[in-house]
Amino acid sequence: MPATENLHPTTARGRPSTGHVRTVTGPVPLSRIRGPVLAHEHLALDLGRDTDPDAVLLPATHGPHVVAELAALREEFGLALVIELTCRGMGRDARALARMSAASGVAVVAGTGWYYGRFHPDGLGRAGVGELTDVLVRDIEHGIGPLAVRPGVIGEVGSHGERPAAGEARVLVAAARAAVSTGLSVATHAQLGVGGPGQLELLIGAGLPAHRVSIGHQDLLDDPCVHRRLAASGAYVAFDTIGKRTYRSDETRLRLVLALLEAGHADRVLLSCDISRHRYLLNEGGHGYGHLFRSFLPALRARGVDDELIDLMTRRNPLRFLTGAAKGGA
Repeated sequence: MPATENLHPTTARGRPSTGHVRTVTGPVPLSRIRGPVLAHEHLALDLGRDTDPDAVLLPATHGPHVVAELAALREEFGLALVIELTCRGMGRDARALARMSAASGVAVVAGTGWYYGRFHPDGLGRAGVGELTDVLVRDIEHGIGPLAVRPGVIGEVGSHGERPAAGEARVLVAAARAAVSTGLSVATHAQLGVGGPGQLELLIGAGLPAHRVSIGHQDLLDDPCVHRRLAASGAYVAFDTIGKRTYRSDETRLRLVLALLEAGHADRVLLSCDISRHRYLLNEGGHGYGHLFRSFLPALRARGVDDELIDLMTRRNPLRFLTGAAKGGA
């Protein structure tokens, strides 16, 4: 079973303690998270549309295979935590996340928010920023679904293009305001890696400090200058689609990560695989959640990245992101 005892209650208004991570089965002390963290994953998901019916991870069908992979990674690599970024409109299933966490022995952080514009539910475009903020704060303070599972992160909040569309901008601003109100951090979806600076500008403009932001899918953008700008601002740069070779080769991803390390921004790097359809699972011949540990990290080590930096990128950085700790914290 994961370390999920309610050893330290959350503070008033649902604000999490900086010494704990809020998981789907309760607060977990940072001291209990001694192994690596997958910073951007999906365990239960439904993005199936007429044009992409395979973009699903259905708990009843695929859940046992997800649990088997997580449990094996816990045994082999010490996997301690998964940040699960399936939010509103993406088939979020908090009850299934709690079951999978308990069955695998891996702690799971759930998210809230809205994905990018194509997946916004009907009526969202008519809602104002204040109304959207209130919805997120209710999720965070009172929980999701019949188990009242409380999110530990806001995300993945999305946009597409260099600048967010109007509806996407309202969602991003609402996410920032809810984050400021509740003490959570925000993880974004930048479609194909594009638009991260515009997302960060909106989030910071709404009062959220850059170190509470992770800009997603930056390994899909072959632009080290943008990565350096984001990192220099204090935001986390997520190289989080590792193993998805139809988008980018892992050789390109290695080059991009190494460039950011060489620029002195190792403390801003997050790594993950973003498993977002069932054919990525091991039982269907995919690369699975463990591709980061079995392939990508060994390739980084072969290029001279030591275990201290690996631990920074795969454990300390994601914990600092979740808790809002300053450099050197967590």
